[in-house]
Amino acid sequence: MSLELSRVCSAISPSPTLAIDAKAKEMAANGRDVVSFCAGEPDFVTPQYIRTAAHEALDMGLTKYTPAAGTLALRQAICDKLLCDNALSYTPSQIVVSNGAKSSIYAALCALLNPGDEVIIPTPCWVSYPEMVRLAGGVPVFAKTRRENNYTAEARDLAPYVTERTKVLLINTPGNPTGAVWTRDQLREIAKLAVARGFYVISDEIYEKLIYDGEQHTSIASFGESIYNQTIVINGMSKAYAMTGWRIGYAAAPAPIAKIMSSLQSQVASGSNAMAQYASVEALTSFKGVTQVEAMREQYDRRRKYMVSKLNAMEGVHCNMPKGAFYAMMDISDLFGKYYGYVQINDSMTFAQMLLEYADVAVVPGSAFCSEGFCRLSYATSLENIQRGLVRIAAFVDAMTDEPQELITDLPQDQHE
Repeated sequence: MSLELSRVCSAISPSPTLAIDAKAKEMAANGRDVVSFCAGEPDFVTPQYIRTAAHEALDMGLTKYTPAAGTLALRQAICDKLLCDNALSYTPSQIVVSNGAKSSIYAALCALLNPGDEVIIPTPCWVSYPEMVRLAGGVPVFAKTRRENNYTAEARDLAPYVTERTKVLLINTPGNPTGAVWTRDQLREIAKLAVARGFYVISDEIYEKLIYDGEQHTSIASFGESIYNQTIVINGMSKAYAMTGWRIGYAAAPAPIAKIMSSLQSQVASGSNAMAQYASVEALTSFKGVTQVEAMREQYDRRRKYMVSKLNAMEGVHCNMPKGAFYAMMDISDLFGKYYGYVQINDSMTFAQMLLEYADVAVVPGSAFCSEGFCRLSYATSLENIQRGLVRIAAFVDAMTDEPQELITDLPQDQHE
C-alpha cells in the first residue's frame, strides 16, 4: 500500500540558491578556491556587547521556556525602538517575537489568509515569499518591477493586480535581492491604495538600518490610523546586528492579528530562545548599538560602490547602485545568446552554473527571485574576496563569444587589485 504524502508540502519548489551553494561547498571541500557571493548574512561576528549579554543570561539561569509572544522586556524594547525609529506606537500586546523574521512573515500570512486569497508580491522578490504564501493557502500574484525604476513600483503600477480576491500586498524595503529602497511618496500612495481597496500590507523591514546615499527608510504603517490598522511590520535582529544565528525576528500588528499569530506560535513553536531574547534587549537598548551598526554599514557601503563600479565596467553587464541591504543585482540579459565554449547562455541558471564550474565564482541566479535575466551578488564578504571574484567574472564575461568555440579553462583565479 502506498500512502500519499502532503500535496502542499510536496509541491514546494527546491531552492536554486541551495543548489548553487551546495555545489560551491562541494568544490571548496575538494580543494577549489571558490569565491562565493551567495551569502545572505553579514560576514561580521555579532558585536561583543551582545555576546556578553548572552553570557549574562546564562549566568542568571535564563534557560527556561519564554512566553509564546516573547518576553515582556524584549517586546517593550521593540515598542520603544518602533516609536523612536519609525514613529509607530505599539503596546507589547501587539508584538510577537518569533524564531527569525521568516517565521514572523509566515505566521502573519497564516493569520490573514484563507484558501484562494491572493498576495501581491513585487518582483524580483526574496525566494521564500511565494512558497510561504502557497503554504498558507494563498495564491502569489507577481507584479514585475523594472531596473529603470530601481525595482520599485508606484501605486498605479500595482493597482491593475488588485482584484476582489486580493488580501495582502507583501513589500520589502530595503529589498532583497535588489537593495531597492521605496520612497516616502511611493509608500504614501500605496497606503492610499491599500485603504481604498481594502487589503493588508506585510512590510518586511529587516534591512532597515543598512541604507546608503542619504536615503531614508519609511514604514508604510506610519501614514495614518487606517493603514496602521492594515499593516503588519516585520523586522528582526539578524541583518543590522549580525545576529543571523540567534534567530530573533518580530512582528508588530493590530492587536487582533497579533493575538492570532501568538496563538499559532504557541502551538507550533512555543517561545523563542531565552538567551537570544535577553541579548536582543541589550542590542536594541545599549548606546553601543548605534556605533556598531554604523561601523558595519560603512564597510558595506565601501564594498557596494566598488562592486557596482566594476560590474558596470564589464561589457554586456548592467547593475543599478543599490540603496540598501547588501546585495547587487547584475543584469546579464544582454549576454543571453552568447556562448561560453560550446554552451549557449540563455538563462541565469546556466550562467551561474558555468561561472561556478569554470571561474570558481558562486552567484545566485535571478530565477530564484522570480526574475530571469539577473544574478544576485552579496557584498557581505571581504573586499579582498570581492576583488578576486570580480576579476574572475570579468574574465568569464570577456571569454564569451557569439559562436561556439573551444572551451577556455585558464581564467584568472587569484588576481586582484
